[in-house]
Amino acid sequence: MKKYLAQLRPVERRLVVGVAVGLLIVLNWAFIWPHFSDYSNYRTRFDNATLKLRNYQAAVAGIPDLQKKLKVFENQGEVMAPEDQSIDLMRTIQNQAQTCGFAIQSFSRTTMQTNEFFVEQMQNIVVQAPEANLVDFLYKLGSGSSMIRVFDLSLQPDQPHQRLNADIRLVASYQKSAKAAAAKNANVKAK
Repeated sequence: MKKYLAQLRPVERRLVVGVAVGLLIVLNWAFIWPHFSDYSNYRTRFDNATLKLRNYQAAVAGIPDLQKKLKVFENQGEVMAPEDQSIDLMRTIQNQAQTCGFAIQSFSRTTMQTNEFFVEQMQNIVVQAPEANLVDFLYKLGSGSSMIRVFDLSLQPDQPHQRLNADIRLVASYQKSAKAAAAKNANVKAK
């Protein structure tokens, strides 16, 4: 290379060096400069992955405590036989409606199981009641020890606009027996 540059005149040498420097700048601009932020991106990804790993490890370390709490919760509360659940729900709704001063016009029922710990009983009722009585009924259903809540509610005034016609879908959650939940867990683990 030295021989080649030695044979050139000074202007030609400057031109060759200038072209080489320009080529070097263009190559840096095209291939090197776009990757300056890669290190910070990789560092951020590494920090996020490390944080996620620590969170997972903390969650795994907390599993024994969660299992103890689960056993405590499974043993709390009363377990009702499945055949008594729908009767209890209907009785609770009727008693609350009588207490609030109106009658239920019709009932219909469906059963839906939600998870390994609870069975949900759904009860559809149609009522015609004054506004204050209906609000009192719904409030008392939700505030009691029963796990009844309103799933769906549609309201329309009656013809003289003195009462409300309500189509209400109530849902009650009943705890499954601990034996049934344990048997289901054993079946899932066996698979």
